[in-house]
Amino acid sequence: MILSQTTEYALRALALMSQDERATYSSTFLHERLGIPRKYLQRLLTGLTKRGLIKSVRGRNGGYVFARSIKRIYMSQIIDAVEGFERAPSCLFGFKECPLDRHCAMHDLWSGSQLTLIRALSTTSLSDLVAKRN
Repeated sequence: MILSQTTEYALRALALMSQDERATYSSTFLHERLGIPRKYLQRLLTGLTKRGLIKSVRGRNGGYVFARSIKRIYMSQIIDAVEGFERAPSCLFGFKECPLDRHCAMHDLWSGSQLTLIRALSTTSLSDLVAKRN
């Protein structure tokens, strides 16, 4: 699994916001602190809002705040919000189905590794990441 630049930006923005999960963060603040291009960041924040991970607060002191506890926001949800998240193993070679009657030599090894990764991303919360960083 290779994560996109957009997913990296989402993780960086949410990690910064998680320093004080009840605070409201403006897109300008996030842009200045993280160096993410402004328009790109605004589209990203809009997407995260539509997926219910954060919410938009209007007004003079507006910005973005978490829609729920960071203990209940999982890596798989962040990835899914940004680029989609496969919850089932996929072929190492990109086939929709195994092309032969028998699986290739990598099938069992690769699908086992993918299941481990999927499980880790589905059970690791933003809170867990923040705790490991500190």
